Amino acid sequence: MSTNVLRTADGWWAVRGERAVPVRTEAATTAELIADRAAVKEAAASGKQGTPVADLAALSPVTTPCRVVAQMVNYRSHARDSGFTGDIPPAFFRKASGSVSGPADAIVRPAHVALLDYEVELGLVMGAPLPVGTVVGEPDLPSYVAGLVVTDDVSARDVQLTRTQFYESKSYPTFTPTGPHLALLEPEDFAHLLDLRLRLSVNGELRQDRTLGTAAWASLLHTTRSPRPPGNPAEALAGNPAESLAGNPVGSLAGNPVENPAGNPVENPQGTLSRTPPRTPL
Repeated sequence: MSTNVLRTADGWWAVRGERAVPVRTEAATTAELIADRAAVKEAAASGKQGTPVADLAALSPVTTPCRVVAQMVNYRSHARDSGFTGDIPPAFFRKASGSVSGPADAIVRPAHVALLDYEVELGLVMGAPLPVGTVVGEPDLPSYVAGLVVTDDVSARDVQLTRTQFYESKSYPTFTPTGPHLALLEPEDFAHLLDLRLRLSVNGELRQDRTLGTAAWASLLHTTRSPRPPGNPAEALAGNPAESLAGNPVGSLAGNPVENPAGNPVENPQGTLSRTPPRTPL
């Protein structure tokens, strides 16, 4: 069963329903926490009452600096809207780790950006080195992927589309809100990946509603060749919807207000996660 973990200014917490228990660890980074899974399991199995999750101010569970690699054109509908036909080749781009922010932090629009956009994603948090050219098959996933996070790929579309600047348009501060939970996975959890559904609402209006099985790149989770980074533990490959695979929600974007430089909220993306009925694996 997967274990949801929170990070706050005071340290790491194992989540048990509406409460969380402190993890007794010296880990300062996500990579160090992944290396100390025994401490997480001890906290999750503890009989301590814990602290109400609602009383904790969650930070991004992915610490920085890190490398963030994202996959383009995640859904078939997105591909059609973008003019793609036939098979969609996998393509990746980088985001600056300075864009990573907490799940409740405001998303701030730079003054020169007019077309701000959002896209709820799954982040695969790597648990082992992934050298360039590594071929990862379905049985290999537990050896490389330590956990999942919910994240949002915020984009300055006018910078991206008119200047073809993917890195700049997606790397401004606060453009990768992440969390609140890091779902640390067990090997049996991976069998449920294709049954997962992720939704995103803006100011209460449903904008995105997709399952992993309907993604254009679903088969890439089963057999793929590593692009350039990510290459080290606790770095993230984003682009896939998910929830905690034992049925516990990884979390939502916690209603991050999108603000302009004056601090006025523009839109309020909020991601939610749910399980769908089982389907036949690819």
